[in-house]
Amino acid sequence: MNTIQELSRCGQSVWCDNLSRRIIESGELQRLIDLGVVGVTSNPTIFMKAITGSADYDDAIHAGIDEGVADSAALYERLAIPDIADAAELLRPVYDRTSGADGYVSLEVNPKLAYDTKGTLAEARRLFGELDRPNVLMKVPATDEGIAAIETLIGEGINVNVTLIFSVAVHKRVMEAYLAGLRTLDASGGDVSKIASVASFFVSRVDTAVDKLIEKRLGAAKGIEKLAGKAAIANANLAYARFREVFDPSGPFGDLKKHGARVQRPLWASTSTKNPAYADTLYVDNLIAPDTVNTMPPETIEAALDHGKIGPKLGDHLDQSREVLAKLGEAGIDLKAVTDQLTIEGVKSFAKSFDELLRGLSQKQSTVRASG
Repeated sequence: MNTIQELSRCGQSVWCDNLSRRIIESGELQRLIDLGVVGVTSNPTIFMKAITGSADYDDAIHAGIDEGVADSAALYERLAIPDIADAAELLRPVYDRTSGADGYVSLEVNPKLAYDTKGTLAEARRLFGELDRPNVLMKVPATDEGIAAIETLIGEGINVNVTLIFSVAVHKRVMEAYLAGLRTLDASGGDVSKIASVASFFVSRVDTAVDKLIEKRLGAAKGIEKLAGKAAIANANLAYARFREVFDPSGPFGDLKKHGARVQRPLWASTSTKNPAYADTLYVDNLIAPDTVNTMPPETIEAALDHGKIGPKLGDHLDQSREVLAKLGEAGIDLKAVTDQLTIEGVKSFAKSFDELLRGLSQKQSTVRASG
């Protein structure tokens, strides 16, 4: 039994945080599925690197030009949507085997709509309808405007992957939006058992940001160096504890569960280790818990398969996690300020990648036209 399969036995699903035409056509995605990977996530940065960094899409770009597709955004959808659809087809046996618990692929709405509820709703509805597959998740960021859209989308029966969650407080709002959406769907006669949603809680970026602040305070706060590399996992542990409270069957979720509703699983995102001083499986070995997903880039999947360790599960040692965050606060590090800023930066980063993608596509169009 490999590490991915062992994680599955612990109740955690492993998804791959990467998608491209190459990994589909080469058989790499099927290989990962055979190893136990049960889902795929994508984002504008992933597609930007795949489309502009290779010649894999040149024929499709050429075909788009021949058919008069001049707008770069329209061309992007022409390239990305088939990848999402093909990945969904490869994952469909997983979806069927798990009765809809896994087997999903995510497509992010235009990140430039992160602060536009109506725009997000329109785009998510359109893309979900165009893909027309039960195992697709629309990715929507956890901004105020995004959370409002999430509640509406769930209420309409549209699967959602809520992205760019960095704080326990925002995570709680996301879960509440999911529950409100389920109640709306249930009241309208919809089938809540057909809805899936994950809450993508980002990890390594928290440590990267906090560690920089710790470095600035070395010498000013006694023992602060011992807190390096501990904030993200402590933060995730408290988020998981809150998740278990919100989805306790004895609480408000109970009636929805009786109708077949699923929990909104925490999905640990940004799980590649950014600091080379830390183990490359730090955010695999220490984020194990039932009813969770860990989406890993390919290099982290390979590291986990090679030397990942199945250790203590999240949900234990909550006092230690609270102590870590309390000591950071005592040292003058405001985690709320950190996570608020990370949300802003995350939206900007995805929007920047989307702009780079469109510029790259425009350049590709020019190159393809010139080549005849």
